[in-house]
Amino acid sequence: MDRIFRLMRPVLLLLICLVLSFPSFAAISESHGYAQFGTLKYPENFTHFDWANPDAPKGGQLRLMASGSFDTLNPYTFKGTSPIATPGFFQYGVSELNETLMVGSGLYDPSGDEPASIYGLIAETIEYSDDKSWVVFNLRDSARFHDGHPITAYDVAFSYRLLIKDGHPRFRTDLQGVRRVDILNRHRIRFVFDRADNTQLIMRLGELPVLPQHYWKDRDFTATTFEPPLGSGPYRISNVQPGRRIQFERVKNWWGAELAVNRGKYNFDRVDVEFYRDSTVAFEAFKVGEFDFYIEHQAKNWANGYQFPALSRGEVIRAEIPHQIPTQTQALFMNGRRPLFSDIRVRQALGMLFDFEWTNRALFYSAYQRSQSYYPNSDFAATGRPEGGEWLLLSRFRDQLPAELFTEPFELPKTDGRGIPRDTLRQALSLLKDAGWKLKPEGLRDKHGRTLEFEILLVNPRLERILQPYTGNLARIGIQARLRTVDAAQYKQRLDQYDYDMILATLGQSLSPGLEQWLYFHSSQVNIKGGRNYAGIANPIIDQLLEKLIAAKTREEQISAARAIDRVLLWNHYSIPNWYINNHRLAYRNRFAHVTTPPYTLGLRAWWLKDLEKAQ
Repeated sequence: MDRIFRLMRPVLLLLICLVLSFPSFAAISESHGYAQFGTLKYPENFTHFDWANPDAPKGGQLRLMASGSFDTLNPYTFKGTSPIATPGFFQYGVSELNETLMVGSGLYDPSGDEPASIYGLIAETIEYSDDKSWVVFNLRDSARFHDGHPITAYDVAFSYRLLIKDGHPRFRTDLQGVRRVDILNRHRIRFVFDRADNTQLIMRLGELPVLPQHYWKDRDFTATTFEPPLGSGPYRISNVQPGRRIQFERVKNWWGAELAVNRGKYNFDRVDVEFYRDSTVAFEAFKVGEFDFYIEHQAKNWANGYQFPALSRGEVIRAEIPHQIPTQTQALFMNGRRPLFSDIRVRQALGMLFDFEWTNRALFYSAYQRSQSYYPNSDFAATGRPEGGEWLLLSRFRDQLPAELFTEPFELPKTDGRGIPRDTLRQALSLLKDAGWKLKPEGLRDKHGRTLEFEILLVNPRLERILQPYTGNLARIGIQARLRTVDAAQYKQRLDQYDYDMILATLGQSLSPGLEQWLYFHSSQVNIKGGRNYAGIANPIIDQLLEKLIAAKTREEQISAARAIDRVLLWNHYSIPNWYINNHRLAYRNRFAHVTTPPYTLGLRAWWLKDLEKAQ
């Protein structure tokens, strides 16, 4: 018997190694990309995206503006604000971010014409088991950092571990569910998951920015810095004036220039970005030619501000470009960590006193639509009454949800645009009375004599004009709401510590909602410093629905779960929804050309200069 065991021992060891090397014996797929649901639009031999011109001329300068300021060039940590974190910067397609394993989802290079697909960038191909219990990324031999160092699996593993340990808390949430990281060779890395069918995690790992281990290993990753970090993308930072200006130059002989995902993109030799703290000053600078693109965010200015000579001469083009991008969630978030906002009746009453119709007519030139969902302008918005898969998900909690949720569409109160009706004021007062607040000559008081008062914390002083009518409506029934505007640094600090009563904030939404929803709404995020559960939501029903969303195996399951989450959020009145538009408001110098604007991104990274086209 001993002799047989000795003879069989090499075979047994080989079998053990095979088992350890392949955590799943399910069938294996290998591809140039990955579609979370369905199939990829572009085949393996595709040469460029439909919305990019592979023959676009290279050269020239692009001048851009950015809002606010920045105090670091490290976009991955908790400290400071880097350029990509300033409002709207991501739309330009040029930033301080590192290249990712794949593109098509996430912030770095979003898809233009597919809702939930990724294609290889640093990774040439992707392998995964049919049960989605692991994924392998096969890296390109040609991928390089700007100093010439090859990008290897060791850099990928280093990046994953560094971001989990010292990166912004969102990375720990986005990348949760990885049981093991295996470096198979210099250009091949595998991530093994805690559970099977983790389609979202494959997408999130594809978005992983790959940082250079040799650069960061002797530096403090958590510190703010104005030293341009070592990158690997189409541009490098060539000049920085802290907080005021940043300059990018196109990398010559960039390793990724001829990849199908990049052909026709990144066509400018130089990109200069000037930061403006005041949008009025920025717009005046655009009018006289200081920069080339202006993405308009103010309805009043879009309606009245574009009668200037350069526009009338045809030197500037003003365009409204429809899109199908899920609009960000914009709302007044009530901090449920505060006792005042822990009562749903108080939250509902406060929401009834926001007169969107008046605001839209009087202040916005009727430019916006009211957000009736946390996922406006998307298939994920809950409309009508729950049906199909959404109804099945919600029916499990029928005894814990309002009966009306199943029988009535959720509707926000409406006015005729001329003020809050008396009936609405009475309904709000009735809700507040049921919650223990009584109207007395000196205002609303609880049984202890405390006043119903709170502060709305702002960072943009222009919002004061918009919210003053709301505070006036609150005052009509004895609620004292104060507007307080602070600078960006103080605002960020208070947000990170949840030191506020109410804020006007936004939550970015994607074409494939998943783990970011966990950050926004899961109870585990209530006390995470720097988190984004602004309302302090700790609802076990939402927690369970989030699990269903992340585990969705089909697009239909994903839509049903998102709609169920949306409906429960709405009926709990955690926020006061604001407004949205479904088009880009863009003004630009009439010296640029592009193929088309794809439905899911503005696509400025694929524009080019007309003059260079003529010179070819």
